Parts: sequence; structure tokens; C-alpha cells
Amino acid sequence: MKKAVTQAIIILLSAAGCCSAAANAVTADCNTVGEILQKLEQKTTKLESYEGQIEYLFSQPLLDSKTLRKGVMYYQRADRKTFLRINFDTLKQDDEPEQKYIEQYLFDGTWLTHLNYQIRTVERRQLAEPNETMDAFELASRNFPIVGFADTKEIEKQFEIKTISPQTEGLAGLRLTPKADSIYKKDYSSIEFWIDEKNYLPAKITAASTEKDIYEIRFNSPKVNKGIDKAVFEMKIPEGFSEQIIPLKKEKQE
Repeated sequence: MKKAVTQAIIILLSAAGCCSAAANAVTADCNTVGEILQKLEQKTTKLESYEGQIEYLFSQPLLDSKTLRKGVMYYQRADRKTFLRINFDTLKQDDEPEQKYIEQYLFDGTWLTHLNYQIRTVERRQLAEPNETMDAFELASRNFPIVGFADTKEIEKQFEIKTISPQTEGLAGLRLTPKADSIYKKDYSSIEFWIDEKNYLPAKITAASTEKDIYEIRFNSPKVNKGIDKAVFEMKIPEGFSEQIIPLKKEKQE
């Protein structure tokens, strides 16, 4: 269960171009991808805060099993740092009734803090050096298949990108396939990503793992650049929780 929630993520779109009547289908597709990526980048570079509902569905077709979590996602850029918090409040397993199930994740550019209220534990995992602080969305992409909020150039570097027909009107769709040398090659066979054409931010992400599992994330009712109280990003550890601190692994010098 923990592995499913903390799977690596990633991804999205790139630069533009216009097609002539003589252009082939591949060129037309690349230009369309470029236009989508360019608009996405223009939007995300101006993203100062984000608050919205999140639904996270983990499916295991080989076991005929589905787990749905619901909660809220918060993002804020302030004082040259970025913060991302995801609060899951409920869980629904297969056809069982939905139940209260609290898990909280906080990414601050250096650390991932994970609170699990069911087993009363807190895990603090260092993901970057203190002097090499990363964007919180980029950091989160190593643990959740959340795509489209971070650097589009990295997406182009790691994936082959094609447009796909949206399932719902008003969405722009892309399919990401890891390149042969991609750092995501071992985790995902493909990722499909849909952007809301009204606000040009991610609306839905579906990732297929190399183990045949499916991760689907939906972003609903977003509030963009409305500001968020800084206290939201202060993770308070309840009394009686056991704590584990996992420092950054150092690469071995040859």
C-alpha cells in the first residue's frame, strides 16, 4: 500500500510550431505538442499558489483491486522557496464503504514529511541537499505521478511526447512514453496527461507502471493564485507518534 502511494511521478509538454499543408503527420503532432507545452510553461511560471481537491485512484488489474483516496492539495511559492502539501482524508477499497483514513505529505524542496495517522508514525526523508533546494513539485514527482506543474524541458528530456484525443471537451491531452535512457523507464510504461484549457493547468493524470498497475490522479475545483496561509505548510506532529528520519543517500565515490 505504501509503495503505491509513494511511487515516482513526473511529466509534460513542450515548444511550438506551425504546420504547412505539406507537413507530415509527425511534424504536425510535434508542433501541436509544442504549442501545448509552451502555454503550459507560461502558466506554471506564474503559479504562486494552488489549492484544490485531489482524487488518487490506484488500480491493480491483475488482482482486480482498486483503492481510491480523496483529499486536498496545496502549493505555495514564497520567499524563494516552494511548498507542496497533500492531505488525504478518506479511503475506499474496492466495493467497501468509504472510510476516514488520514495521511499527510509535505514537500519543502529538501525534505518529504509523511504522517500516517492509522499507524501513528511520521517519516522525514531527505531528498535533496540543503543548498540545492528543488521546486516542491519537482521533488514530489519522485513520489507521486503528478505531472505538468514543473519544468517542461525536463519532460522533453525524459519522454517521447504525442498528443491524444481528450475524453472530455475542453481538455488537451498528451501521452508520455519514457525514452530508452529515461530515469523513469523502470517505473512507467506510459503516462497520459490532460490539461484544462480554461486555466491551462493539469486536470487529470493516468500513469501505467511497468508492473501493470494504474495510477490515476484528478484535480478538481482549483483556486489559483488566491494565496494560502503559511500555517498550512507547518506540519505539526501529534503527541505519541513515532518518528523516523532518513538522511539523503550519498553516492559512492569511485
